[in-house]
Amino acid sequence: MQLGIIGLGKMGANMARRLLKAGHSVVGYNRSPGTTKALAAEAGLEPVFSLAELAETLEAPRVAWSMVPAGDATESTVDALCGLLSEGDVIIDGGNSNFRDSMRRAERAKQQGIHFVDAGVSGGIWGLEEGYSMMIGGEKDVVERLKPIFQALAPGPDKGWGRVGPSGAGHYVKMVHNGVEYGLMEAYAEGFEILKAREDFDLDLHQISEVWRYGSVVRSWLLDLIANALEDDQELSSIEGYVVDSGEGRWTVFEAIDMAVPAPAIAQALFQRFRSRQDQSYAAKLLAAMRHQFGGHAVRKAED
Repeated sequence: MQLGIIGLGKMGANMARRLLKAGHSVVGYNRSPGTTKALAAEAGLEPVFSLAELAETLEAPRVAWSMVPAGDATESTVDALCGLLSEGDVIIDGGNSNFRDSMRRAERAKQQGIHFVDAGVSGGIWGLEEGYSMMIGGEKDVVERLKPIFQALAPGPDKGWGRVGPSGAGHYVKMVHNGVEYGLMEAYAEGFEILKAREDFDLDLHQISEVWRYGSVVRSWLLDLIANALEDDQELSSIEGYVVDSGEGRWTVFEAIDMAVPAPAIAQALFQRFRSRQDQSYAAKLLAAMRHQFGGHAVRKAED
């Protein structure tokens, strides 16, 4: 099956490699011509150097899969494709777009007879070998037609992917997936910090992570990655404790608030990421000042 991939960053490029290995035909476009040429030479995709050229090269009915960042980049890409594609063609957004944007874009594409599919993709740098988990929103018959593509990218033909609902549902499920991910990561991080704090036991954190990986109810792929990270340097001395967020954790919390659904673990995990970016927390300073004011408790003076 032929498709075009727009955006040949790490994930887009690895998806192209996996599809080519499975025997599919891939036409690739990236904003940087050098990236497109390099992947064409290495993996065998057919390079194009504009969205117009991509639309001309693909065979009808055309399938264009966008793997560009959410927001303005995706908006401009979908706008351009709506002007280049024809009735019966398909646009797939595989980025982490807000589900409401995906619903709006689907309606716009529909007015021109173009199908819009939102695919929440998880797998990161490991997807090339392990396959990608895909949460897909769109019309049933369109998703069924694209089944060979999803099967080639997934961990198995019938596992790790599925249509979860109409347009917007794929990115909605991926949003909540990432919110859950925040909570799981925070729980692991807190647990290992408690272990590290018990200095008199001289605990081997890497050993513990390996013990937990097998048979334990807390075993997971995230724990596998923790074991990898702790293997060579348990102090994580080369890493700064500054944690960014991609936005989907925020959207998950906003959605929980809008629907009055309690989500304290996910919300707290998000706030902890904000806290990691502060060299000195003003709130913590004020807490110390209050304790000193009402109880005479000692405070640590800032160094000049």
